[in-house]
Amino acid sequence: MQGLRRCSNDVVRFDLTPPPPPPTSTATNSSSASSSSSSSSSSLSIDAAESAETRIQRLISEHPVIIFSRSSCCMCHVMKKLLATVGVHPTVIELDDNEISALPPPPPSHDSDSPRNLVPALFIGGTCVGGLESLVALHLSNHLVPKLVEVGALWV
Repeated sequence: MQGLRRCSNDVVRFDLTPPPPPPTSTATNSSSASSSSSSSSSSLSIDAAESAETRIQRLISEHPVIIFSRSSCCMCHVMKKLLATVGVHPTVIELDDNEISALPPPPPSHDSDSPRNLVPALFIGGTCVGGLESLVALHLSNHLVPKLVEVGALWV
């Protein structure tokens, strides 16, 4: 599958740039190719007509817990470990620098003077939680587990 690569630690590398259009071929070859591509669909599939923003929104709506990150992001690793300790294994999508701008904006911060990084960005139940600090704050305030139970990512 083009644009989708398996990386270490259960991370999926997902290139949001649309694949190049297929080369033109004879009518018999194109009909068999289209039937085979339409029969297998995955939530991480790439549709050339989808924009990066649309793909990201679709992924957010399809996965109860999803992290968008850069490759080799230590904060993403810590987020995954924290979520794993409570029994949740999130979908992790690594974005290129040019794809990060397609992420929805993070929630407003209490400290508006501090700069906000867009990644890693955690979404629970389609809502942007924010980064590592927001996840830790949810956990320490005992709101993380109820939120995960509410969206069906954790059963207690």
